[in-house]
Parts: sequence; C-alpha cells; structure tokens
Amino acid sequence: MSIFSIGLSGLNAAQNALNTTSNNISNVYTPGYNRELTLLSERNGAGGVTVEDIQRQFDGFVAGQLNRANSETSALSSYVTQVSQIDNLLADQQAGLAPLMQDFFSSFEDLVNAPSDPAARQGVIGAADTMSAQFRAFDEYLNDMQDGINTQIRDEIAQINNTAAQVANLNREIALARAKHGEAPNSLLNQRDQLVADLSKHLDIELTVQESGTYNLSIGNGQPIVAGTTSFELQAITSGADPARSVVGYRDSAGNMIEMKDGRISGGALGGLLSFRSEALDKTQNQLGQLAVTLASAVNEQHRAGFDLEGIPGGDMFSVAEPRILGNERNNGNAVFSASFGDLSQLSATDYELKVTDAATGEFHITRLDSGERYTATLDANGQLVLGGVVLQVDDATALSDGDRFQLQPVRGAAGSMDNLIRDTASIAAGAGGGTGDNENALALQQLQQQDLVGGSATFNGAYAIMVSDVGSHTNIAQVNLDARQGLSEQLYALQQSESGVNLDEEAANLIRYQQFYQANAKVIQTASTVLDEVLGLR
Repeated sequence: MSIFSIGLSGLNAAQNALNTTSNNISNVYTPGYNRELTLLSERNGAGGVTVEDIQRQFDGFVAGQLNRANSETSALSSYVTQVSQIDNLLADQQAGLAPLMQDFFSSFEDLVNAPSDPAARQGVIGAADTMSAQFRAFDEYLNDMQDGINTQIRDEIAQINNTAAQVANLNREIALARAKHGEAPNSLLNQRDQLVADLSKHLDIELTVQESGTYNLSIGNGQPIVAGTTSFELQAITSGADPARSVVGYRDSAGNMIEMKDGRISGGALGGLLSFRSEALDKTQNQLGQLAVTLASAVNEQHRAGFDLEGIPGGDMFSVAEPRILGNERNNGNAVFSASFGDLSQLSATDYELKVTDAATGEFHITRLDSGERYTATLDANGQLVLGGVVLQVDDATALSDGDRFQLQPVRGAAGSMDNLIRDTASIAAGAGGGTGDNENALALQQLQQQDLVGGSATFNGAYAIMVSDVGSHTNIAQVNLDARQGLSEQLYALQQSESGVNLDEEAANLIRYQQFYQANAKVIQTASTVLDEVLGLR
C-alpha cells in the first residue's frame, strides 16, 4: 500500500468528519435533529483509514419515555387551562352565586318586616331577577365551553390526521431509500421521529417498530392510525347519544363509522380535553342545574302555598326546564320517552345511560355516568320508570328494541332556563291567609335557605360551596400533577440532549481536531510527493 493511498484515505476521512461536524453546528437549533458522529476504522490489510458510517446519536428508549412524559404533560396542561376558567368563574366572591342567593333570601327578611310595603316587594323581584340572570349567565358560559371543546376536538383530530399522514409518507420514503442505497438518510429518520414526538403531544400513541424499520402507530383500543405506508384518519363526529357533543370516530375494516368511548383516548391535548369534559365540565354543569332545579322547585312549591295581596293563591315564582331524555340515533326501536321531576331529594347531579336488555319485559341496564355505577330496572305496569328523582314515561313499550340506548340528562342545562316569572309586586304570596299584614309565607320562604334540600343533604349555599370545592380540587390536583410531569419531561429532555443534542463547544473543538487531522494527512501526501521526486531525480 503506497503512502499516497494512505494519505488520501486520511484526507477523505478528515473531510467526512469536517462535513459531519459542520452539519451538526448548522442544525443546532433544528427541532428533532440528532447529533451525527463519523465512525472511522482501519482498512483491512491495506493500511489507511475508512469511514464506516455517519451514525446519528438516537436512543429509542429515551425518546419513547420522553414522548410518553410529554403526552401526559400536554394532557394535564390542556386540562388545567380549561378547568382554571371554571374555577375562576365560580370562586369569584363578587360575581359568584353565593352572595346573590344570600341577597335573594335576605330580601324575604325585609318582606317579613313589611309584607305590604311595595319597596320590599320590589326588592324581592329585583333579587330574583339578578339571581336567576346569574344562573343563566353561568350556564351560558359553561355551554360556550362545551362548544369550545367540540371545536378543539375537531382541530386536534385534523392535526393528528395530518401528522399521521406525514409519518406514513416518510415510512414510504425511508423504505425506498433503503432499497436504493442500503440505508436511509439520517434526515428522514430525524423527521419521522420528530413527527412521532409531535403526535404524542396530541394523544397517547403506541409505537411498534417492524423488522424493516417501518413505524406502526396505534391508539386507545388498538385502532391503528399508521400501518406501514398507510394512514387511517380519525374523525370528529356527532355523538349518537347526544347531538350537541362531538366525539372521536373511525371507520372499521367494513367501512362502518365507529364511535370511540372517551375513556379509550388518553394523553395529549385531545385526551386532556376529553378528560376535562367528562370529569369537570359535565359535573359542574349538572351541579349548577341540580342547584337551580332544587331552588326553583322549592321556592315555587312554598310560594304556591301562600296568598298574594288580593287573596289569590300564589303561582310559580321561577321557570325551570324539565329533564331531558335522548334516544340514540342508532336505535332500532322507535319508542319515545318523556320525563318529569319526581322526588327532588333523590335528584343527582349526573347523567344516566339506559340500555334495553329485555324489550319484552321492559328491563333496562342503567349506568350512572359520573361514577360508572350499574344496576337494572324494569318499567312498571304503567310504562313508567323512576330514576334519580325523575319519572320516565314511555309512549309505547312495544316499540322498544333490545339494545336500544337512551341518555337521561335530569339537570344538564336546567340553569339556562331559570327565570323570574313575577313582575307585579302584588303577586308575591307573602301571606298564609291573604291579609295585608300577613307575613307567614314570606317567613317560610326565607327559611328555605336553612333546609337541606339539595340532594336531600345540603343547603343551597352548602351545595354551591361543594361545587366550588370540587372544581378547586380538580384544579389543584391537576396543577400539582402538571408541575410534577413538567419536571419529569425536563429531566428526560436533558437526558436525551446529552445523548442526541448538539454541544457547540464540543463541535468547535472537533472542528480544530479534524482540521489538524486534514492538514496532517495533506502533509503525508506532500512528503510522499517529495520522496517520489527525489527518487525520480536519482535516475
């Protein structure tokens, strides 16, 4: 082996090392870039050096851990962002419902002291107007949040589909590069791993690496979103149980649209949104509705027991919505239910799913959606079913079909319909017998605030305090978990960067090393040329 050949191999190796170092420096701020290393080895039996590989410094295990941590961090961040809005709304000491309910019942104290005074009566109407308006405003705010969640679900799914399609396309490009050159360019591998990292921030994914190096991605119940060079789109669809709700759907192998249970999707911003909706938003809206229904019904019942200034029995003071029961759009039967309130002490702040298990006998499998509690119930001889303070009436029991599903929403959105019905001060039924000085019914109305009427176990203010406490608890727990997860993500990122990240100081030192390496090999060739010239000169 000539000295020229040895020197040239060194020049080539030095040039490759310099190129690699330059590429590292150029991509120091490129997201997803993994530091490259030039691997050199001695040429077998021939002398000199050869470039074995330009190896990217990528640790799949650490990357997987970081992706999972980022997925959980993204989910918690999404959750905290949403739940903090409700927490701020309910906990406001000035704009909250607690002082307004107190003002409403305090207005009856003035009426007790002067039952025929028009000013005291107008005070009751004003307090009722203000309180009911705030109930409506709160429910409208929560409804807007429900609509916002629907929009964000659609946006998240669009980004997930776009990213999954890019991963599938890179699988194709990488396979073609391997077939053509024997290996894939590091740039394509970096891009694919970065896409997987980005996808993890939207939802939790399961990565499976095939022997060929192809990435397959799946979610939740094993539903694939990337299989080789094919991506499978998720879709934001209308819930079959509740048309006001967007859920995640996918097409099965037969082309049928399948609705995924919210609990099957976890992690990422999408998982965080779904968790927030089921754990906090739905619960808060139901608690608000339960409070509105109970307060309005109790006041109405007591007000009807009294008489106004003309000796006429009192009417309802507040309007309130009836329970809602929705038939699933995929039902085979065409039975229709109506719903009305029964024993309000049994009324709960939750929704229920009813599934027909035996249409012939009217047997239902009932699931309480907030806790997952399950039990069975059967229609009585009148076609009625009593459930959680609600009386359900089926129009035609023979129209039920096995497997039919219904969703009962006893109090969801009820606060949005609460309104004061009394406009004439004389119509307030303050008395028990109709006399101008009679204040007995006004006193009874005032005393309602001290009774455990909400769910049969809490006062109105007590129930509101529980609602505020629940939201505050969700917010605090989520924030603590978010802080912990962010710390873990930062640690894993630091670990990943120590292996795969570009260190400018190290690369600057490498530039000097490889420059000296190049110059030394150039000197070898120069020396070989001088020796050769001298040998030729001897002739």
